[in-house]
Amino acid sequence: MSSRQEEKERRRKEREARELAAAAKAKRGRLLQLIGGVVVACAIVAGVAFAVSSGGGGGGGDKVDNTALTSAATAAGCVYRAFPDEGRDHVTKKLTAANFKTNPPTSGAHNPNPAPDGVYAAGNEPAIENWVHTLEHGRVLFQYRPGTTAATVSQLQKLFDEDVKGSGNGYHSVLMQNNSEMPFQVAAVAWRHYMGCREFTTPSIEALRTFRELLIDKAPEKIP
Repeated sequence: MSSRQEEKERRRKEREARELAAAAKAKRGRLLQLIGGVVVACAIVAGVAFAVSSGGGGGGGDKVDNTALTSAATAAGCVYRAFPDEGRDHVTKKLTAANFKTNPPTSGAHNPNPAPDGVYAAGNEPAIENWVHTLEHGRVLFQYRPGTTAATVSQLQKLFDEDVKGSGNGYHSVLMQNNSEMPFQVAAVAWRHYMGCREFTTPSIEALRTFRELLIDKAPEKIP
């Protein structure tokens, strides 16, 4: 009798051990599923954040039609580029093109004082550290290389003087001679974006106009 009771007790303990092991395995499975779900959710959130910050936005959460901008640039023999944000720190030192990853610069550390909107005479253009701040305020800068003919500057002046979205001539725009030694004859610059034309042609005007239409007021700080 004692032997049968011992055998029964042994089997009971083995059954309980198997049940405990199965329960522990099931718990580990649920925990792994939970961890996996959290990882996937974090990856999705990170992907969305990256897309907003560097995947074609204007820098202020605005959606930018990169396809239309690329098409406009290609039709004019120009190039359109969108870049990551290089930062928005305020500095008081003199800056050069070497301080930025793009030329013309499109974002990055800049002087606390932005260059005002308007047309600047050649040789009187604002310093790089000031006009980069102007980009942060949603402005579009039309720039031309030193030595550009008066006829080309005149055409850029006419573009600058156009009414912009019913907001008046020269709205949130700058026309200036480039001072970063950019590789283009003419260019339009906005926060995190530029369109550059190595040679100025009649189609260049339409491409630059499209750039202004799609990128004006799209920057981290929207200043009236």
